Amino acid sequence: MIITARPTLARMLAAGIALGSAAAAAAPPTATPTAPPAGPLPALIPREAFFGPPDRTGPRISPDGERLAYLAPHGGVQNVWVQTIGAHDARPVTWSTKRPIRRCWWAANGEQILYRQDADGDENHHLYAVDLDGDPAHDLTPMDGVQARLVAVDRDHPDEILVAVNDRTPRAHDVWRIDTRSGEGTRVLENTRGYTRFLADATLTVRVASRTTTDGGEVVHLRDGEAEPWYELVRWGLDEAESSRPLGISRDGGTVYLLDARTSDTSRLYAYTDGPDGPSYARIAGDERADVARVLFDPGTRRPQAVAFDHARRRWRFLDGGVFADWATLRRVADGEPSIVSRDRDDGRWVVAFERDDGPIAYYLYERAAREATFLFVERPPLAVASLAKMEPVTITARDGLPLVSYLTKPIGSTGPVPMVLLVHGGPWARNRWGYHPVHQWLTNRGYAVLSVNFRGSTGFGKRHLNAGNRQWSGRMHDDLIDAVNWAVSEGVADPDRVAIMGTSYGGYATLVGLTVTPEFFAAGVDIVGPSHVPTLLDSIPPYWEPIRARFDARVGTAADGDLLEMISPLNYVHAIRRPLLIGHGRNDPRVKEDQSRQIVVAMQSRGLPVTYVLFPDEGHGFRRPANRMAFYAITEAFLAQHLGGRFEPIGEAVDASSARLEAGGELIPGL
Repeated sequence: MIITARPTLARMLAAGIALGSAAAAAAPPTATPTAPPAGPLPALIPREAFFGPPDRTGPRISPDGERLAYLAPHGGVQNVWVQTIGAHDARPVTWSTKRPIRRCWWAANGEQILYRQDADGDENHHLYAVDLDGDPAHDLTPMDGVQARLVAVDRDHPDEILVAVNDRTPRAHDVWRIDTRSGEGTRVLENTRGYTRFLADATLTVRVASRTTTDGGEVVHLRDGEAEPWYELVRWGLDEAESSRPLGISRDGGTVYLLDARTSDTSRLYAYTDGPDGPSYARIAGDERADVARVLFDPGTRRPQAVAFDHARRRWRFLDGGVFADWATLRRVADGEPSIVSRDRDDGRWVVAFERDDGPIAYYLYERAAREATFLFVERPPLAVASLAKMEPVTITARDGLPLVSYLTKPIGSTGPVPMVLLVHGGPWARNRWGYHPVHQWLTNRGYAVLSVNFRGSTGFGKRHLNAGNRQWSGRMHDDLIDAVNWAVSEGVADPDRVAIMGTSYGGYATLVGLTVTPEFFAAGVDIVGPSHVPTLLDSIPPYWEPIRARFDARVGTAADGDLLEMISPLNYVHAIRRPLLIGHGRNDPRVKEDQSRQIVVAMQSRGLPVTYVLFPDEGHGFRRPANRMAFYAITEAFLAQHLGGRFEPIGEAVDASSARLEAGGELIPGL
């Protein structure tokens, strides 16, 4: 059975169609949810294994190659730990009691750890330094209401870093040079041009800066030194800007590396050099199917050694014969795709991650001279022995012929149509990738197939794919999702009467579009921090996003486009909703304000439509605290089981252990 998609909002309004009645008339028959087909499903894996804090993660090797810093729980909250390699002396060096630390770096002096942290999800991240002698961490950017971004750390400047801070004006980040030991800083670049990217050379001098142009493109400026004037290096239009950007500067300062999509559909790696014979712009590597996904730079010379392209799976092209030989060795070490996550100053020791689709990430210490790898740890040990499902890359053809690289995970042992969750990525200028995905594995373990689609507007697949999504919110971007579900039904993967849509940020918006534009198509929807009214979304973006507003105008739309922004706003079509809806939001979300969810909840309640709304007062754009994640996913799996018929772990005390506030519809969820 193939489900026919309902017309999009813009087409409906152009034709004068009443959304609710037309959609209902064309809807497929509904069915009472039943359990998935009997089969050898593995044991129910506790939510804690998927969404609790990882045992250890994010390892970074010290500059001298003797110690590891990594993130692990302390007092139930993710903190930074340090241990000597080969010893049993691991100890925490930070003591956060509420907000988990998500990433850390070694200072170049090897005696301090750097990390960023915000307050309850407000994204005003401050940059901290902690000495390894046991002293408390000190805030390197102690200004109120600012956001700090690490720009550069270099081995030749052990006690100094460059940090971008929007302390002078919320709209623009200036660059500061800060002493990590004393905390003293000097403003070295006053950002009066609205730059949004900075690159520094090995002397910690900002040499490259780029900004968004009035048409949504990007211009890159270069200077030869701190006292030298800026001049234009390259300019990209809207079509190329999302795929193109400056990447790095060689240690000798003579070469700038950039991703550039002006002369091809996909981005390619280029090197700009202004030598004695004049400037040159040389292409280094490219792929016809995918943009450059990652470039591996030599930490000594700061020149590229390998380039990765990620179409359905990641593929590397090696520029350095030594690294190629290392990779051949690493391929034999463990299952999964290797990836270098950290290197010491001499580049003799690497920390390598091995990523699988059906198991947690495993980390190894690799000794380059001996070509030997030693196991360090896996992120989530309980999942290393659990039965997890394989993720299958599939390419689905949209109705207009556009190929959509997608990822399907099916329950172990399933042999016929099962309930399915369409999991929509955020952004929308982002993408899905192959690998271990906790939500895929959690839902598959509960008996659902999970499908993630790189719909038009997703990044990584070239300009045509990205720009096909311009001004197509709720239009062809939604058609792609419908086409993907129809494919899953036609392939015998999905039961057409038991398909839910779920996503975060843009994925939450797509959920609301799914329940309003195609109100009978999905059996249920889960919206996490999704916008419901596009005009107020764009009016309330964070001030430091103002320099890139032109890109939103070009890719989404503006008030000057007539009623477009209203036409693509699900809030205006609440009356069409026919299916159950679960919404979660963080009160402090700076990107999608909390009233984006509250206003659609109020509108549904005023019409007597059932909706469950869960608010987290100590979260922002997504749920970072493990207790909050587990609470929302506990509610979600009970909700999905109620409407799709899958398995679920009882909610138990999960909600009580979190900050969740049930603002509406708690009585609609079993066990809540």
